[in-house]
Amino acid sequence: MELSLIQSKVFSIRGQRVLLDSDLAALYQVENKALKQAVRRNLSRFPPDFMFELTSEELENLRSQIVTSSSGGNRYLPFAFTEQGVAMLSSVLRSEKAVQVNIMIMRAFVMIRQYHTDYKDITDRLDSLEKEMNVKFSDVNDALNFLISPEGRRRALIGFNREEAE
Repeated sequence: MELSLIQSKVFSIRGQRVLLDSDLAALYQVENKALKQAVRRNLSRFPPDFMFELTSEELENLRSQIVTSSSGGNRYLPFAFTEQGVAMLSSVLRSEKAVQVNIMIMRAFVMIRQYHTDYKDITDRLDSLEKEMNVKFSDVNDALNFLISPEGRRRALIGFNREEAE
């Protein structure tokens, strides 16, 4: 299983990176119904910061982002699992496949977090460079505007004046 496949299934909902129950069921190679059943039997293991149920509005917004059809589908709103919730799923599902998939998912979350950190460092450096360049180019711009402006042309002439010499 490729990490890029898992990373493509991670969404940002309510300010958290999450995987949906249907995507997890496909990764674990179990029916979504079985996954949800196992979670409902062990709800005490899934506090709100581990798992939450999407609202109808969140589901519609997500569908529009990933361009999926709204026809057919589940009768129930999907669960969204955070990184901690995915880790807890391995104790609920208890299969060798679940353990292996969880390892890959944890690696994907780590890579996403590292990418985000690297991206933030780069944007901070670009912002700093932009501010520095704005200051430098502001001075150059002021000098050019002075030279171009009419006030800049009304300077006294420098040099020898014939009328004063006679």
